[in-house]
Amino acid sequence: VQLQASGGGLVQPGGSLRLSCAASGSIFSISDMGWYRQAPGKQRELVARITSAGSTNYADSVKGRFTISRDNAKKTMYLQLNSLKPEDTAVYYCYANVLSKIWRDYWGQGTQVTVSS
Repeated sequence: VQLQASGGGLVQPGGSLRLSCAASGSIFSISDMGWYRQAPGKQRELVARITSAGSTNYADSVKGRFTISRDNAKKTMYLQLNSLKPEDTAVYYCYANVLSKIWRDYWGQGTQVTVSS
């Protein structure tokens, strides 16, 4: 099982980005999926997560600005980042709780988001 994250980049404050996370491999089912981020010198923090049924929750710092979604048929999750702020600068990691041989969490490689003028 592999998770491939993409979509990061450099954007000005107030701008937008869309991150994607595609799962591939021997997958029978995917439960929760989500995004974490880690800024330099800080701990990794949960940004948003989404259940297989589509229930979502967000960190307070991103509520109203970020939107998480998923396409179960494509085994892909998205994170729409709007109204970006410099403090959103971080490496964003996706994860998924996957049933392959057993249930376990898998992580993507991370994608850099830099918000700067």
